[in-house]
Amino acid sequence: MFDEFLGLPAHPLLVHAAVVFVPLLVLLSVAYALVPRWRPRTGWAVAVLAVATPVATWFAKESGEALEEVFKAKGYPPDILAQIEAHADYADVLFLVTLALAVVAGLLLFVSSGHRRVAGWPSWVGWVLSGLVVVLAVLAAVYVYLTGDSGAQAVWQGVL
Repeated sequence: MFDEFLGLPAHPLLVHAAVVFVPLLVLLSVAYALVPRWRPRTGWAVAVLAVATPVATWFAKESGEALEEVFKAKGYPPDILAQIEAHADYADVLFLVTLALAVVAGLLLFVSSGHRRVAGWPSWVGWVLSGLVVVLAVLAAVYVYLTGDSGAQAVWQGVL
């Protein structure tokens, strides 16, 4: 299902959505968390990205796993497969961090939205969620870089 699209490997096509959406989710969720006056203008985008980004990252990861199986079936050398495995390991962590960021950003949206403020929750919950958003955003930024760089190195150094 994730190996080809119109006769082309799906992974190079699908990965671009994650490459765009992860940094956008990172930037907008941090802006939402740290600059409350921007919340009315950025909330809708954070909500859309909180749904789209984990989906895009999952599709990129799954298509990468399908492509890895193609490389194994074609008998690529172990050193190349090790590079691909390292790239896949980064992608696994990226997906989990992105999913966590999306969930926490969604919770922050829910808790901080003025018309749906959760009655009875202490005010520090918003601060804790904002802090978690920042930490997870930094991790997502690091792992999107590591994942993308390891994949690009494999392609552009003539490994694949």
